[in-house]
This record gives sequence, structure tokens and C-alpha cells, in this order.
Amino acid sequence: MESVRSYLQGKGCVAGVILQPSNKKLSIYEAQRIGILTPGTALCLLEAQAATGFIVDPLKNKKLTVKQALKEKLVGPQIHEKLLSAERAVTGYRDPYTGQKISLFQALQKDLIVKQHALRLLEAQIATGGIIDPVHSHRVPVQVAYQRGYFDEEMNEILSDPDIDTKGFFDPNTQENLTYLQLLERCVADPTTGLNLLSITKKGEFYFFVDEATKLILKSITTTEAEGKYQGTTVSLWDLLYSKYITEEKRIELVQQYKSGSITIESFLETILTIIQQQTEFSSSSSMVMSQPPERRVESSTLKTTVTTTVTETNEVDHFHGIRKDVTAAELLESKIINEDLYKNLTAGSVTVTEVSEMESVRKYLEGTNCIAGVYLQSTKETLSIYQAKSKGLLTPGTTLVLLEAQAATGFVIDPVNNKKLSVEEAVAQGVVGSEWKNKLLSAERAVTGYKDPYTGGIISLFQALQKDLIVKDHGIRLLEAQIATGGIIDPVYSHRVPVQVAYTRGYFDKEMNEILSDPDDDTKGFFDPNTQENLTYLQLVERCITDPITGLSLLVIAKKDELYFFVDEATKLILKSTTTTRAEGKYKGTTMTLWDLLYSKYITEEKRRELVQQYKSGSITIESFLETILKFIQ
Repeated sequence: MESVRSYLQGKGCVAGVILQPSNKKLSIYEAQRIGILTPGTALCLLEAQAATGFIVDPLKNKKLTVKQALKEKLVGPQIHEKLLSAERAVTGYRDPYTGQKISLFQALQKDLIVKQHALRLLEAQIATGGIIDPVHSHRVPVQVAYQRGYFDEEMNEILSDPDIDTKGFFDPNTQENLTYLQLLERCVADPTTGLNLLSITKKGEFYFFVDEATKLILKSITTTEAEGKYQGTTVSLWDLLYSKYITEEKRIELVQQYKSGSITIESFLETILTIIQQQTEFSSSSSMVMSQPPERRVESSTLKTTVTTTVTETNEVDHFHGIRKDVTAAELLESKIINEDLYKNLTAGSVTVTEVSEMESVRKYLEGTNCIAGVYLQSTKETLSIYQAKSKGLLTPGTTLVLLEAQAATGFVIDPVNNKKLSVEEAVAQGVVGSEWKNKLLSAERAVTGYKDPYTGGIISLFQALQKDLIVKDHGIRLLEAQIATGGIIDPVYSHRVPVQVAYTRGYFDKEMNEILSDPDDDTKGFFDPNTQENLTYLQLVERCITDPITGLSLLVIAKKDELYFFVDEATKLILKSTTTTRAEGKYKGTTMTLWDLLYSKYITEEKRRELVQQYKSGSITIESFLETILKFIQ
């Protein structure tokens, strides 16, 4: 419980440093050793770590005592004694008159430590969860601290209204003296460990922090409408902004929009509440049980987009949700997506439709994997729909149409801003695409719903329409390749994707077409990277996308001229795909996986992915250490 955990563990100190724009992490001592921090600033930060619980190793995500930190060379011997002294704020000082264990505040009262030093450590304890009781080894509420003589109202007033005398910490970017709490609020959260890292930028580079005036406004705006762990409580917009639901990128984007006047404080709050609602709905979907009413909300774990599914009860088993209509278990068995044993277990009720739908081997055929959902502007960190990007002149009409046709031909047109999946008709009605392209996109959508055979009147697949010259060959190849890149050929009759061998059997694909698409040349590279001006396959373009951390959607990065544009070149990609392991944990346990698939799994953040690839390409890590790092992250 949050109300208990903050007193047992605290809320996290300034654990280390992150260098911008390289995103390189350093311990406080290492940052001082290479000249990033002055010795005085580094000592204050390390003393604050020691006085709030442990010395932190942000690279290995370890908490250590001062002695352990010295042994592991996380701190130097020249500051060992000073850190041991600061550590007594946790373990207790010894009263020279009685021999008893006393607190940091009591040691200050008895002149056992210098006032400025004690103020700094007390403020760090309060900023990270509360005054530490060294006898019982946990933090205590302020009123309890008063009763036990660990704090008093006068000291509370001094620290609650800080002036220059109580601002004992330093921001090396702005050269300001700050309280520990103010410095903590300027830190970024490591997406992998959750540790607070002090961002260090080079002179002239953009440095983001929330100024005091903006902070006061955000703290003064409260709401009772937040969901998740805040449901039923009054919480400030500031606390919601810095909650686990909001990513660092989104936080920076919203604050900048508010400060520039492009959003009001009301829309700021609404955006935050919407994100928390989406996150809460997604995390709760996995706990849904079959005893719920037939009409229920089910999350797509690939797109993380909410869709409504009507589950029909039958004498056999419930129906699965296909791309555009329900699919029976018998159809999945016939399509070799599930085997006989799993079918029997479904029929017997020993496994549920929800459980089977969540299996990776089933989900990719029911839902597919991500298409290119939208565009991400690298300079402003803004997400746009494909059509919006065209309207702003970021994509040519030709590139835009090809990307939208690929969306329509792989399931739905995507609204990445509102995180919605739409039919072409819905997308036009809601302005996600322009009406001038409606007919072309309806034609591409038939790759999902099926083409009408003019000779028999029956529903036929994309490949069959291509064979019957109902669509242009280049167009057909482009849409087929997009389907394969996002999970497999779509069966328009049963409304789900099928394995290649089943597609052969049903006449939806053949070996000749498979060979054409498996060894692409310029004729089959029907998509375009606007950053490098290259013709690519859809799979190659998807692999250059980034993942939206909130929705999980794939977004095509658009970099301005002279901006760094990151992507994995073909030579590196081949090496990563040829390196395999059976040692991955999590959902990959017991399977053989390529380093490429692990790198692009849900366990690795976009920032970490870039960092590791750049390190490998620069020669600073070997392919073996690359793999080991990935395995540790997944573990």
C-alpha cells in the first residue's frame, strides 16, 4: 500500500546522472570523477543518498551501505568517513552523554553535527518520504516525529519555507541553489529501473524543468475524477503529472504546450485524466473473467486500443473476436491456429476464450501485429495521424496514400492521437482521412473484408483478386507484403490471419509469391522512408518506427534536416537476427529467440534500444555483451 510503502522504503533519492543527448547513465561519483559534477556537488548528493537509506548504483540498480559502496568502488576512500557520518542519519548517532541511539535532529540539537549539514540531510529525508526513526528503522509521519523528539514545529517551518540558507543543493545546468525536493522534481525517471536521474545537458542544449510559477499552478489544481490508484481521492494535477501513468516524454510535451499557451490548464488536466483512464483500463483487462456480462470491454494487447466485443454463448465454446467478425474455436482448429488438445480444453471449459486469445501464437492471427499507425515529429515530440502529416506537408500525397492503404488492408485505419481503430467509413466520417481518398481506401479495405468475384459472386482474397486481374499487380503485392509484415495473410471469409501453409491450401497465397516477397528487390519495395529517401518493404519501414509508450502503436519518425535520424542498417539487422539464444526469461522462456526479436520486445524501451545499437555499431560493446545486457533487462 502506498500509504505504508512510503514509510518503509521512501520515495527515491537522486540516484545518479544521465547525460543529454546521449542518455548515458553515470553514478554520482563517476560523474564527479570525469568532471561532470564538482566535488562539492557530488559530496552533497552522496551524503543525501547515505542519509536517506543507501548509496545507489544506478547502472546495476543496487542499493548499498557506505562500506559496501566503498568496496565496490561506487564511492572513493577520500569521502568514506564523511559518508559514514551521513549514514548515521539512518542508523542513528550515539549520544556521548547517555550512550543511547539518537536521531539526526537530536544530534543537531546536541551540537554533534554542523547545522547547515543537518538541515540538508533532514530536508533530503523529508523530500524522500519522511523523517527516519533510527531505532525502529523506518520513516514516520511528522506528528509522530514531533512526539519522539525527532523533529519540531520550528524546524518544520524553516524547511517548509526555504530561503537561500536552506537550499543546500545545486543544479549544475542552471547554477541555482535548490532544496532537495526541487532538485528531485527536475530529475527524469529511468524507464527501466524507476530511479531518479539528474539530467546534465551541455551548454547551449535544451534543458527542461518546471519553473516555480508553473509548479504552483499545477499543485493548486485538484481533481477527484482520476482513476487507477487515485480513484476516490482528491489529488493535484502536479501529483498526477509525476505519477507512474505519465511517461517522461509526455510530461515534457504537456508542460511545454501549457507554458507556450497552446493548451489551457483545463485541457492539460483532461489529457492527464484520459491517459490514466486508458492505462487503468489496459492493466485491468488481464483480470477479466468469463462470469462477466456478455457485453464487455476487451483490450487489444498489440495495439492497446479499446474495442467492444459481444461474446455469444454457444453449446460448444464462446466465440473469439476476429478482425471484423467473431471466429469460432472450430474455425481456429481448422486453420491450424490451435491444436486438438487446446480445442478439447476450450470445449471442456478448462481454459477460457480470454486465456487462449492472450496466447502469442493465437493473438497474432486474431489481431495481427502493429501497422504504421501515425507519424512522430522528432523535434517537437508530437504525434500526428498519417493524413495530418500530409496536410502539414511532412509526407507527400503518394507516400500518405500508400501508408493509409496499408492500414486499411491490414485491419483498420488508425487514429494515433485518440488511439482508435476505425473502418474506412468511420475514418472519413471522423475526419481521420479526407473524403477524396475514400474510394481508394475502400478498395484497399477489401483485402480484409474480401473482394467480390465477378464470375461467381463469391468472396475471394487479395491474392485471388490479383490472380484474376481485379487489382493492379504492384498494388496487390504492396498490400500482401503489408499483411505478411503485420502477422500473416488475411482470410476474408473467417476474418482472421492464417499460417502460410493454410494460405497455400486455401489458394490465398502460393510459393512463387512467397519467394518474390521473401527476397525483395526494387520492384517489391513499395514503401518510402521520407528521412533517407529510400524505397523499402513495409517490414523494413515498420522496423524503423518507434513505439508510442502509452498506446504501443508504431509511429514513423520524421526528423528535420540535420537532426540525427536513428535506424538499424541492414548489415546490423542481419547480425542481430542471426544471433539466437534459449536463455531469455519472461514470455520467451524455453524458446529459441533472436537477439533482434528480444531487442524489439516489450521489455526494452526505445531509449535503451537506441543506446545499445549505437554502442554496438561504435564498437564499444561486442555482440556477446549486447545479448547479455538484453537478457539481464528481460530478467
